[in-house]
Amino acid sequence: MIPIEYFLTFGAILFAIGAYGVLTKPNAIVVLMCIELMLNAANINFVAFAAYTSDPIGQVMVLMTISVAAAEVAVGIAVVLNSYKMKKTTDVNGLTSMRW
Repeated sequence: MIPIEYFLTFGAILFAIGAYGVLTKPNAIVVLMCIELMLNAANINFVAFAAYTSDPIGQVMVLMTISVAAAEVAVGIAVVLNSYKMKKTTDVNGLTSMRW
């Protein structure tokens, strides 16, 4: 059996890559993909802990996280498409007028 430390390290690396992408990339679509990468890293940790403790609550949390991620993508893509239609850009730095 693979030790749990490998899964946790893998999840931490994926989360760090996603956080780096969210903080540094100006494209809104790339930011959404990096957020999905961070959510999937959390899912890997949930499943690893669920397998390690033989408790199915981790898989239930993964199902809830996947449903929240699907809703987040639907709303995020709608916002990105609307902003592209209005401003002709997906650059998050150029979309400051959406705050007000």
